[in-house]
Amino acid sequence: MQYTDDVNWNLFDFVIAGILLIGTGLMCEFAWRKIKKTKYRIAFILAILATLLIIWVELAVGIFGSPFSGN
Repeated sequence: MQYTDDVNWNLFDFVIAGILLIGTGLMCEFAWRKIKKTKYRIAFILAILATLLIIWVELAVGIFGSPFSGN
């Protein structure tokens, strides 16, 4: 938007992105503090990050064709 017209985000898009990123960070921090076994901690944090990636990609391009994808 500042450098190209290919991306057209509005305020709602920025709010959703902020919620996703802050929520993911808080969940990873919670997992880091509460889960004591290293293997479980790493697995849980990777699952959180994978979920973030799937949601972000779905909202961006709609790989699953959900009504949230903006298509």
